[in-house]
Amino acid sequence: MKSILLVLLVAVLVLSVAGCGSSETNPTQTTPTASPTPTPTLTSTPITPSPTPVQLVLAQSDKQRVISPDVVASDLTELVGGNSAFAFALYQALSAEDGNLFYSPYSISLALAMTYAGARTETEQQMADTLHFTLPQDRLHSILNALDQELASRGQGAKGKDEKGFRLNIVNAIWGQQGYPFLTDFLDVLAENYGAGLRLLDFRNASEESRMTINKWVSDQTEGKIKDLIPKGVIDEWTRLVLTNAVYFNAAWLNQFDKDMTEDNVFYLLDGSSVTLPMMRQNATFSYTKGEGYQAVELPYDGSELSMVILLPDAGQFEKFEGLLDYNYVENIIGDLAYKSVDLTMPKFEFESEFDLSKTLAAMGMPLAFSDFADFSGMTNIEGLKIGSVIHKAFVSVDEAGTEAAAATAVVVVPTSMPEEPVQVTVDHPFIFLIRDIQTGSILFVGRVVNPSA
Repeated sequence: MKSILLVLLVAVLVLSVAGCGSSETNPTQTTPTASPTPTPTLTSTPITPSPTPVQLVLAQSDKQRVISPDVVASDLTELVGGNSAFAFALYQALSAEDGNLFYSPYSISLALAMTYAGARTETEQQMADTLHFTLPQDRLHSILNALDQELASRGQGAKGKDEKGFRLNIVNAIWGQQGYPFLTDFLDVLAENYGAGLRLLDFRNASEESRMTINKWVSDQTEGKIKDLIPKGVIDEWTRLVLTNAVYFNAAWLNQFDKDMTEDNVFYLLDGSSVTLPMMRQNATFSYTKGEGYQAVELPYDGSELSMVILLPDAGQFEKFEGLLDYNYVENIIGDLAYKSVDLTMPKFEFESEFDLSKTLAAMGMPLAFSDFADFSGMTNIEGLKIGSVIHKAFVSVDEAGTEAAAATAVVVVPTSMPEEPVQVTVDHPFIFLIRDIQTGSILFVGRVVNPSA
């Protein structure tokens, strides 16, 4: 059976010497100010051939990853709430661009959290405010570690899109210039909480080989779905550190669609035109709700630990509904979900998105991190560092069998007593979806489909 939904998602941050490369701030200013959120750059990058291997030397921290971190339940709830608030703040920043949209807020938060471990003074505060990190550093990283390990336990015995079974793999790695003196405390935090040892490369003398080595690692971790993540020119002789996260998700629907019921039908676009494409259909019990101007339905994956929540604005109400999206609004919708017989029709779709998030994140409130005034003195004490690029790429594929992806989120369902007329949910016009972990509420992916055939 064809792979169901595979979502892949990777966030990469390239840190360079402050003052080298292009600067987005005026050096005469002491505190850069955020400008209106610009339209993010969406591009497609060519796939590169397999790189010439570069010898990796792992710089060992004295510390091993903490397998059972001591956490307080309220701290985990606070962290997930903050991550979700960032997920939809980022959605509002990215949604100005036309077309389909897909990203993993969880992957982006993890990669930036590793960078945040080295941030100090006002740079640290701006990053915390933008990323909605409300816990102090000495608790934040251990709670992220606990959440990561909680998610890693999902899907025991559940089905994937193929015979390998369910997968939700979340991995981190950091890549540093060989011979560069990173602070031990910084490396220890990443080793204990993210399982990320420092892999040494020679950015100065082998920039292109280093780039290809990192891209190969990303491709390997995402089962080949994310290729050539870092474009040419992003890594050069000024690069000191690259922090990477990759999330791969592969799961079957709990209630799979019958391929024999898939038929070509009409999907209406935002401009009033339409396209004809394969539409899946099934009648089953799902968690469902209807509110002013929208319907919502939750499709659980096998194992009932993760799900996809589809948010379907009424026809002609997409822009209005999209503008209301934030953490509290979506939480209220999810809280209203209740089991109901649903006659569901929805399209198959597959697409990828790619972003350079540097300007977007700066405009959201953390410009210092990208400026010559950045303070990452928690990483090293020999020179100033800043973030040069934040690159993100994601792939999603949904069909009758399920979902395949990198960086993940999902949802689940149960029946009622009396038979009833099934509610009609026909996803034949633009919609928004998210993949979440049901128990913790963590949002792993967020997407928008305005044209499934694009």
